[in-house]
Amino acid sequence: MSHSKTLDPSITPESKSNFLFSFFLLPREKREAIFTLYAFCRQTDDIADNNLPLEKRIMQLNRWEKELKKCFVNRVSNYFDSLVQVAEMFKIPYDYFLELIEGVRMDLTQLSYRSFEDLKLYCYRVASTVGLMCIEIFGYQDPLIKSYAENLGIALQLTNIIRDVGYDAHLGRVYIPGDELKRFGLNEEDILQKQYSRNFVALMKYQAQRAREYYKKAEECLPPSEKKNMLVSEVMKNIYLKLLSKVEEHEFQVFQRRISLNTPSKLWITLRTFSQIHLEEKLGKEPI
Repeated sequence: MSHSKTLDPSITPESKSNFLFSFFLLPREKREAIFTLYAFCRQTDDIADNNLPLEKRIMQLNRWEKELKKCFVNRVSNYFDSLVQVAEMFKIPYDYFLELIEGVRMDLTQLSYRSFEDLKLYCYRVASTVGLMCIEIFGYQDPLIKSYAENLGIALQLTNIIRDVGYDAHLGRVYIPGDELKRFGLNEEDILQKQYSRNFVALMKYQAQRAREYYKKAEECLPPSEKKNMLVSEVMKNIYLKLLSKVEEHEFQVFQRRISLNTPSKLWITLRTFSQIHLEEKLGKEPI
């Protein structure tokens, strides 16, 4: 664990995250809360990805969880004070933080997934829970927004998985369901050895189609009255949809490099999404 006395929110603006551009659309209090939340998520994830031996990473994550519980449950002042303040201010359930840690624990104990149902649980834990925490900070009226956050989280994580197949293979991880690899005439070793083939492209098209289905499910759970509240999430959605399209355009050449969007593209998507939602709200308020 870091020797810093509290979570460092500056981790967020210093990161190259696709989420960063949308965070600056928030009012100051909510933006600072999101930065604290993101710092927690990022540092939890970093435990799984550091270079320490597996046993030490597992011990590190267990200690991280124990310290979190001390602060949330036993009210012992420690590293997580600022996170607890955010959780209390915006009524974020403690269980969401535990679910995220369970998702990161899966990264340490599970290097592959038998079926999409198994993978979906992982996506829920590492991504949907973050969305569910974020919507409490954004604010909303319609409870359907929880389903929006869950589906969007899965869509974003599936997009990450598609983009990062080569990077994850380098770490010995395969996030493509085993039964689907088999269906397309492939196995885990093909992915770990970074074998690019027509079968691989067909498999990845299937994965991309599923991701798009989850983006669509998310859209169906977003009432027009909540679009302004979910502006940050909608920016994230549009950035990741563009990223998915770019991976498709490159015919899933994900083994040799990590496909990404440049800063001007992300800025353009942010401004376009903001303008579109602002215009829709204005038109919705005008008398017919």
